[in-house]
Amino acid sequence: MAQRTTTGAVPDALAQFDSLPDSAHVRQPVVEALFGCSAATVWRMARRGKLKPKKLSERVTGFNVGDLRKALAE
Repeated sequence: MAQRTTTGAVPDALAQFDSLPDSAHVRQPVVEALFGCSAATVWRMARRGKLKPKKLSERVTGFNVGDLRKALAE
């Protein structure tokens, strides 16, 4: 999974998104920045099936980078 550290206001995972493997997972703030939307919209897209969140642990949910790239291409 991608690290949560930040460089200024940009999460490292977002700054390095293009170099992440398709099998990596990123957290919700990265998804919000990629799609330019709010947290509520991220979860609306998940409910509609456009995004597929994955429960990585009891309190951590991630989004697969490969799936995000496909959603962005649509």
